[in-house]
Amino acid sequence: MYTASGLSDKEQCIKEYAPLVKRIAHHLMLRLPSSIVVDDLIQAGMMGLLEAAGRYDELRGAQFETYASQRIRGSMLDELRQADWMPRSLRRDMRRIEAAISKLQQRLGKPPSEAELAQELGMPLTEYQHMLFTSRGAQLVYYEDFHSEGEEDFFERYDFDSDANPLEVLQDERFRGALIQAIANLPERERMLMGMHYEQDMNLREIGEVMGVSESRVCQLHSQAVARLRSSLKGH
Repeated sequence: MYTASGLSDKEQCIKEYAPLVKRIAHHLMLRLPSSIVVDDLIQAGMMGLLEAAGRYDELRGAQFETYASQRIRGSMLDELRQADWMPRSLRRDMRRIEAAISKLQQRLGKPPSEAELAQELGMPLTEYQHMLFTSRGAQLVYYEDFHSEGEEDFFERYDFDSDANPLEVLQDERFRGALIQAIANLPERERMLMGMHYEQDMNLREIGEVMGVSESRVCQLHSQAVARLRSSLKGH
């Protein structure tokens, strides 16, 4: 029984909602690089679950599972932020790709191809595709986007403050409107991939089977699509 004072039996809470924590962790792992250990996310999620149990108030009107899911996911994101899970070199590579996309988009008047991007970056196509693969943990929003030193804040145009977090941004109506438009402007193949991954919750292997390509190729296309979206949302 959940009361205004929280869940009295923490062991029962963990036993009952551990599957929820694991489900959220594995869902996040679909969007993270292989270097992330899922058990670390689960441990952080368990802390979020216990925090939710202590703070839950029936009078708020929300179902406990809905409330707990928010706290669990938030704790996992905090863990990722503290771990600084994406190496600076990979973030730097993504920024280079984003800048090249923006430059070529303005010059060509259309989304640049992989070959055009590789040429702009001064590297062979295979090297560019390897860069995309190693950046497979690329996200639409990073904590670093709110306080980048020495460069314009990513979301300055949306008037977010430095205390904002990725979930708040993704839930903002202005950002969501811009994101919907950016997705609509993606090349058809990448637009289809993003739809299968984020709307239908298909994993990369399943998407590869539908598209007739390898899982590693799907990783490359996903990274490129994210770079296109970030370039568009930056408003270069």
